Amino acid sequence: MPFSFPVLTRLLLSRRLFVIFLMGFSSGLPLLLVGATLSWRLATVGVDKTTIGLFTLVGLPYALKFIWAPLFDAVGLTQRVSRLGYRRVSMLIVQAALALALVLLGSVDVVRDPYLFAMFALLVAFLSSCQDIVVDAYRIEILSLEEQALGSSATQLGYRMGLLASGAGALFLSETMTWQGVYSVMAACILVGMVAALLAPRPDNSPPATRGGLATLRAPFRAFFSKPLWGWLLVFIVLYKLTDSVAGVMANPFYYAIGFQASQVAVVSKLYGLLATLSGIALGGLLCVRWGLYRGLMVCGILQMLSNLFFAWQAVVGADITWLYVTITAENLSGGMGSAAFVAFLSALCHRTWAATHFALLTSFMAFGRTVLASSSGWFADNMTWVAFFIMSSAVAVPSLVMLYLLRGVFATWLNDTTPKKT
Repeated sequence: MPFSFPVLTRLLLSRRLFVIFLMGFSSGLPLLLVGATLSWRLATVGVDKTTIGLFTLVGLPYALKFIWAPLFDAVGLTQRVSRLGYRRVSMLIVQAALALALVLLGSVDVVRDPYLFAMFALLVAFLSSCQDIVVDAYRIEILSLEEQALGSSATQLGYRMGLLASGAGALFLSETMTWQGVYSVMAACILVGMVAALLAPRPDNSPPATRGGLATLRAPFRAFFSKPLWGWLLVFIVLYKLTDSVAGVMANPFYYAIGFQASQVAVVSKLYGLLATLSGIALGGLLCVRWGLYRGLMVCGILQMLSNLFFAWQAVVGADITWLYVTITAENLSGGMGSAAFVAFLSALCHRTWAATHFALLTSFMAFGRTVLASSSGWFADNMTWVAFFIMSSAVAVPSLVMLYLLRGVFATWLNDTTPKKT
């Protein structure tokens, strides 16, 4: 979804879109703190690569959030919190608990208390997934249909800023303070989302059609599972971004192993990488508009696959900062393009009536590949050379591309099966 000067101007002038931007920041912040930043933290204290890979499993709540997502629609608390509104109260409670969980995660020594450390990491991921559910639901309810695309852009921009803070920001801080201090600073950043919840306009308190009791929890799932070949659709969703996930889990341990310093990784992979990713998001959106969603997904998927080969050559040349810029350009540009095409595809699959639950369901399956399937990447890295590992991670993209080609006949049916659509 391309960003332009008019988009940024609207963000500054619109209270609702600016609030959604801040909520996006709060949503993006915790992800790397139980992901890539956590991997770097584990690598610096001598944790082996297999264990680092297994720690990816703490992100499992992102893959399972569709189970409890309907509860945020079904629980009728709107009348009890009429002053603030149910959505905002939910956000404030979840965000306060999330900040506390981050402080607790930072205070535990993973070497001495690995199980307690894993428990707190799992708690952070669970609360983060709850925050995502509420923020997405609020965005859908507060914006008109015409504003949804702009709202998605605001969310993505804020989300990337959150990733920047918990990625590059956390790595920079780790060179001057303890990890306990780093995670305490990150917990304080959650206040951005809490302020946004307080400033946010209150949505209409009228209960939507889905908020009528536990019996209605099955309705959004029945609507989705009526799609033709829905099982293959979910398999495709799991696999499409898997090539990025497999390589991404081991990226920070890889940088550390071949001799890069934390500040170098922060500047090139996180700061410069963010610019490359945002450029990729813009380019991917334009590509899908010009060529259509199917061709956009195919082209972006092929580029994602090829980009991992740059990591294989990085392993050959070692800690060459110039080649790292080339590698990050290829990886983040193609990754941003793939993300733009994929989010557009997932959004188009959501029925308007069940948009919040459907979006949680689809992104949960996307997260399944990033967590459960990618968790074995540490074992492969332990038992392969880095060159072989990244070639293997590139080959992981082939099944999703083959599926996309073979299922092209039902592709349009999937997208036309829901009316109206969210973008």
